[in-house]
Amino acid sequence: MTVRETILLSVMLLLLDSGLPADGDALRALPIRLSVVDSISNIPVLTYHTAVVEGGVLLGAMRRLQQTQDHFKFTVREDPDFGLFLESVNGVGGTASDQTYWEVLLESSGTTVRISTGIGCHVPKANDHIILRRTTRPKAGLEEFTEQ
Repeated sequence: MTVRETILLSVMLLLLDSGLPADGDALRALPIRLSVVDSISNIPVLTYHTAVVEGGVLLGAMRRLQQTQDHFKFTVREDPDFGLFLESVNGVGGTASDQTYWEVLLESSGTTVRISTGIGCHVPKANDHIILRRTTRPKAGLEEFTEQ
């Protein structure tokens, strides 16, 4: 066996053992629910049902939803250090002057928490309820700034 053949065989074996689906294996779709909540205005809550591939990230599910639902749109902004930030949902964006932004929440078993990673890294589980909520940053009071 030549060196080239040995290298090709080694690469093929690594790919087979990588846990990636082989050709012909179907990716399992996990259902998730996604709600859009604008806590600032009186826009009604919109709820969508979509799926994410097992092990896939929230961004993929949101892009799939955007491709299949004409009334769901979103934009992101990429920061070179911190990754993707949700910039707007359904044409409504956050603004620096009003200190508004979109936060991503996860509701599970009656508890709602802010996800610890961005939409480009968060890996949803089956039947997760993702909430995209437009909200306002808390105004910092002077009492919070004390000299040490």
